[in-house]
Amino acid sequence: MKRSLQILIGLFLLVRIHSVSAQDKPNEGQFGGNFEISMQTYKADSIINAPAVDEKMRANAYANFIYTKGKFSFGARYEAYLNPLLGYDARYTGHGIGYRYGTYKSDEIEVTAGHFYEQFGNGLIFRTYEDKALGYDNALDGARVKFKPVSGIALTGILGKQKLYFEHGSGIIRGVDTDFDINSIFSQLSEKALKVRFGGSFVSKFQDASDPIYNYPENVAAGAGRISLAYKGLNLNAEYVKKSNDPSSANFYDFEPEDNKTNLAPVFRDGEAVYLSTSWSTKGFGFIFTGMTLDNMNFRSDRFATGNDLNINYLPALSKNHIYALAALYPFSTQPNGQIGANTELFYKIPKNLAIIGGTHIALNYARITALDKTDILIDPKMDGYTTEIFKLSKDIFYEDFNIELYKKLSKSVKVTAVYMHQVYDIEQIQGKSGEENIVSDIAVLDMTFKLGKFHAIRTEVEALFSQQYNGNWAMGMLEYTFAPHWFLSVTDQVNYDNPHAAETIHYYNTYAGYISGGNRLQVGYGRQREGVICVGGVCRNMPAANGFSVTLSSTF
Repeated sequence: MKRSLQILIGLFLLVRIHSVSAQDKPNEGQFGGNFEISMQTYKADSIINAPAVDEKMRANAYANFIYTKGKFSFGARYEAYLNPLLGYDARYTGHGIGYRYGTYKSDEIEVTAGHFYEQFGNGLIFRTYEDKALGYDNALDGARVKFKPVSGIALTGILGKQKLYFEHGSGIIRGVDTDFDINSIFSQLSEKALKVRFGGSFVSKFQDASDPIYNYPENVAAGAGRISLAYKGLNLNAEYVKKSNDPSSANFYDFEPEDNKTNLAPVFRDGEAVYLSTSWSTKGFGFIFTGMTLDNMNFRSDRFATGNDLNINYLPALSKNHIYALAALYPFSTQPNGQIGANTELFYKIPKNLAIIGGTHIALNYARITALDKTDILIDPKMDGYTTEIFKLSKDIFYEDFNIELYKKLSKSVKVTAVYMHQVYDIEQIQGKSGEENIVSDIAVLDMTFKLGKFHAIRTEVEALFSQQYNGNWAMGMLEYTFAPHWFLSVTDQVNYDNPHAAETIHYYNTYAGYISGGNRLQVGYGRQREGVICVGGVCRNMPAANGFSVTLSSTF
């Protein structure tokens, strides 16, 4: 570990020095990038079931190095997980170059060899991206070509294998995307208020199939069409996806009986998805509506992959991404094997001339996601099947969330945010907690910031969650002091004070201190981490209980 950190820091300093000197010689190319290392110590804590760790300390680290000159750019990311922080997959263990690429870009064409991230449309058919908080990285390693033959037309082609920690997945991915901006293609429409854009995508994966019993498809294809309309403050975006049959461990090898006759051989199910979003805004008011229904849309480059491994596509979450701790205690994870739902948000600012309430910002949000109405079929002990219709709702609620947020600046030195939230959460389906009933909770948050002069500020949070299911009631308090522009200090405590499964009240206390200067950030902390799940955009990972010190250092150069 010591040797790897020396290499990482040495590369960082070398590039830092070169990038400073290159500023005086712009014709010689430019170096840039970023660096981060997160370290955590661990000690056993029987109260929260935190395990002992042999290494006592673990670390995740990476550094991106980018060199650009003219039409060429080259990049590489050095990664070290020695050993990975608890909650990250053990297959990350090790160090090396986890990402590297070379790109040529002109006005008409862009060619990339090596790793790259890309998205077609809304990501329903193809999206590769990275999220360090989730330990998620499904970059494609191969080749990408982007071509713009004329104004308003863009073509993208991809080919490669997906990154799987420090290895590759077994499947080969091939795809093409087209995008047409009608107002740019036809010059006479360029000044029209109505903006029209449409596109289409095709993606396929190939994986050898050698099962002695089941005739798995070696080639799985998916196609998508989309349209986007904009008129003044109104926007509409719609996409439809159809995926060929793709039996896998993630969808339990779902099938449907041929001709709906259970005495015939099973036919593996196709996948299907419909996505719609619309928004409108004017001065002081706006709304956003998002709806999605999908069936059997787990699309991976390896049929035996599980968890967050080797996802080819991305299924966006319909639920609000809550920033407060207890509001995000039970986060929703998109259900690729079948769900239908919608999310609506309304924003309104009360005119300032209306006495006490004037200037208040109001945000209303409601999300509801249910299962599809399915008829189960069992033909083979290894495979479960069903029939369904993509717009047919079930009475089974996966997730329901109503929340209202009020924000007001009371004076030049005082700001306040108040939140109320009512949530229904199917923890058995979403987190696999067998036998647990749906969690019904009410959550309240009060967030206040007091500015004390030019450089000093104090922020407080008080949160409460009330529920009669699972772990019962929670409370949280936070006090944060900021000495601008560099220093901050915070103290938090989450209390599970009414847990029917625990013999005593459990406190999850944490203290953090940090320093920020330009692109550099250092944070040091100590405390307890509760066991649970964190989600970003409907993609989640499990967080084990932990107790210890943490240090995070990051820099952008």
